[in-house]
Amino acid sequence: MSKLAVPVTEKDHIAGSATALVTLVEYGDYQCPSCGDVFPLVQKLQKHFGDKLRFVFRNFPLPMHPYAEHAAEAAEFAAAHDKFWPMHDLLYRHQANLSDEHLLKLVAQLGLPSYELTKSLAAGTYKPRVQADLESGERSGVTGTPMFYINGKLYEEDYDFNTLVEAITAAGND
Repeated sequence: MSKLAVPVTEKDHIAGSATALVTLVEYGDYQCPSCGDVFPLVQKLQKHFGDKLRFVFRNFPLPMHPYAEHAAEAAEFAAAHDKFWPMHDLLYRHQANLSDEHLLKLVAQLGLPSYELTKSLAAGTYKPRVQADLESGERSGVTGTPMFYINGKLYEEDYDFNTLVEAITAAGND
């Protein structure tokens, strides 16, 4: 499928203006090296386009990455405390070590109670949210990460700044 099957809603993690001409949706995995490589690229795009670009992140932890599921759940835990984006950024900056022990240190850096994360991970509190993102990705045809959709259409070109700028600019002119 080449279209986003589940539209962006207020339940998504959204950075940027609701009135932006272009919405960039990423299905990502915090342990995926390619996602780690595009993380600074997305930040550069956000800076470049400013309020003309709305960025949405959806969890898509891949089974071959043993820490990706708990990292996504930790991001959702942070989201419940209004700290999704700071946690998202920390997870990518600390991608080399996403063990549960390290996740506890990251939430503590954000001033969040690490003991609550421990309880949440054990209980699977945020697993349904991560699963909902994963299922929305599967419905949209996501098979790997990162995978981007620009204004609901699958982006299949190179993941480099200039090519993405051209695609986002073109989508804004449609």
